Amino acid sequence: MTNDDDQYRRGVGIMLLNRNGKVFVGRRIDNTDEAWQMPQGGIDKGEKPWATAKRELEEETGIPPHLVERIAAHPERLKYDLPPELRGKLWGGKWKGQLQDWYLARFLGEDSDVNIATEHPEFNAWKWVEPSHLPDLIVPFKRELYRRLLEDFAEHL
Repeated sequence: MTNDDDQYRRGVGIMLLNRNGKVFVGRRIDNTDEAWQMPQGGIDKGEKPWATAKRELEEETGIPPHLVERIAAHPERLKYDLPPELRGKLWGGKWKGQLQDWYLARFLGEDSDVNIATEHPEFNAWKWVEPSHLPDLIVPFKRELYRRLLEDFAEHL
């Protein structure tokens, strides 16, 4: 933990694998670029990270927690910095990036269990991709974090 961690929004992310070893990504509604990302979100006060990951996954994808099996938790919290042009726009300008707990999980359901038309949709499209394609699909400021996840979860992928 570094001394500026309080300047980062606490959050979680989940790398969800289907039975073919591909990873779920959604295309963000609020991004005009072809930006695809794994589900992620902020931790509510008093919430545990794994519970947050399952809640965020359901909120963003419609996938209920009973269709998700935890495989691994990343041993460290990973952080990314927002580019300067986004810092004032996101989260009321309060944070310079996110400090996240990441989980690797298996999807036990069928594609028909995915429904991104949720109450507060974040994605306008979704797909399963080869894990190695993740860094090419994400916005540039999160690429290093995605590469690190691939490296550190490699034994499970």
